Amino acid sequence: MSNFIGISGREDSYPLTSNDRNSIFKAMTRLLSMLLSSLLLLQSLHLSITDLVQLDELLEHAAYHQQEFGDSFLTFLDKHYGSQKEDHERNHQEEKHDHEKLPFQQLPNQVLSQTHFFIGQRFFWNTPQQRKESQSHQYHYLLQTSGVFSPGVFQPPRHA
Repeated sequence: MSNFIGISGREDSYPLTSNDRNSIFKAMTRLLSMLLSSLLLLQSLHLSITDLVQLDELLEHAAYHQQEFGDSFLTFLDKHYGSQKEDHERNHQEEKHDHEKLPFQQLPNQVLSQTHFFIGQRFFWNTPQQRKESQSHQYHYLLQTSGVFSPGVFQPPRHA
């Protein structure tokens, strides 16, 4: 009996069956879909990697506010992100350097996405009388020749 290289990279006595391959494929598909979904969630909430890295600055500054002013975490959030933000920035200019390090301070980039639809035909609500009149017109097409196909080297193909 010959040995096969398994998932671990070592020689195993059992090869991967089609069921094993299907289950691995399904697991990888689920993992990829979860990663893409979480990326979409982060981007829709206007969160970036720098915001996630700066969370420790947020917690340190919240601890500072609790020690110095006795603020709860919700009061801290209200002072830095809520209705008390302007008053807090005006009254505590000495903390300006620390406030710039806090996450979620940048304005999100607003992307305007527009979709245009072009309707090739016009829709008319004609009465039967109007339809007869519009169908009775004689239309004819005149072939317009362009300078490219004028007598000379470049000519359209001809039937023999």
